[in-house]
Amino acid sequence: MGPIFTDAEALLEAASGPLITVGDVVTYHLLEAGRQPDVALVDGRTKREAVDREIERVVIDGRDSAQVLEVANPPAALTTALLEALGTALERPEPMTILVDGEEDLAVLPALVAAPSGASIVYGQPDVGMVHVVVDEDVRATARALLERFEGDSAAALALLDS
Repeated sequence: MGPIFTDAEALLEAASGPLITVGDVVTYHLLEAGRQPDVALVDGRTKREAVDREIERVVIDGRDSAQVLEVANPPAALTTALLEALGTALERPEPMTILVDGEEDLAVLPALVAAPSGASIVYGQPDVGMVHVVVDEDVRATARALLERFEGDSAAALALLDS
């Protein structure tokens, strides 16, 4: 959905607006490059395996508990809890981490719908790099159209994201 970067500093030079990351490894690389995401969605896993201890230490450990929202979200799903946590995190002025028990991969789509125009969404493309998407109306419309194709009550999910 956007250009792929392998260098975190180059990505950060291209990023503008609020920064939202989806994935532990992406979040780790941007933190190591000196940028705290405004919202980070992580699950302690990469490619369905536990992240190594260094990534866990940097991304999850030591976070102020007031800046962490914990939610359950099974693989291949988007729960109401995850969508509500995303909305809450986007409204807060301080950086927030959403720690997902399950899987956060699909959270890219609701992030694209809910984030303000001009925000940078960054997610990992395994074994390739970091995808950077700048939110605009076209990107938002594409994400909405994809979410509408999901099983379940997509209208309710989109209503949560629009509120």
